[in-house]
Amino acid sequence: MTEPLRFGLLLFPRLTQLDMTGPFEVFARVPGARVHLVWKTRDPVVSDTGLAMLPDTDFDSCPPLDVLCVPGGPGVAPLMEDEAVLAFLRAQAARARFVTSVCTGALVLGAAGLLKGVRATTHWASHDFLAALGAQPVQARWVRDGRVVTGGGVTAGIDFALALVAEMLSPEAAQAIQLQIEYAPAPPFAAGSPETAPPAVLAAARARGAGMRTEREALVARVAARLA
Repeated sequence: MTEPLRFGLLLFPRLTQLDMTGPFEVFARVPGARVHLVWKTRDPVVSDTGLAMLPDTDFDSCPPLDVLCVPGGPGVAPLMEDEAVLAFLRAQAARARFVTSVCTGALVLGAAGLLKGVRATTHWASHDFLAALGAQPVQARWVRDGRVVTGGGVTAGIDFALALVAEMLSPEAAQAIQLQIEYAPAPPFAAGSPETAPPAVLAAARARGAGMRTEREALVARVAARLA
């Protein structure tokens, strides 16, 4: 009898919930799949916008995963220097079929040493940090390099999750899930990337994120020095 596919998504305080719930919605609809929401403890964690979520698996009890997924959000900063988290990711990555991230979850994979020499992407506002963590930056909605798959910002997690299901099961299975969740994006504005957003909107977004970026620059420098 074939073992069910096991998906594991990392939960942590101040994650961006759609980074996690986007691929979760796809993976949870795979027939027979087991999806684990993993954190150090099983205590609730609260997203960056205040949504409380409940892990169902801790690091010690997490089984070997077929797909490991790390979402992003402001909360990635402490994870990048948290040896318990990094050790868990390295151990699971060593035997996973796919190692994946959404948005700035890629920075955590990089901090764990899992992006060395790997083509990867992340959220546009942190894209230029990838090289310092050993990755080969690529501007794309999502990028696959062998068994490592990285998604751009937030909603890109749905895209690569469907692509993985197509490979692991079949294109028809992935399309059935896409239809079930009616994933047919038709945004009201062409402002979803720096290339298409109005200059004033982009400038305002950069200004809002300036403080976090300054902190992240110092963090990435420390992590890069450790990796070197």
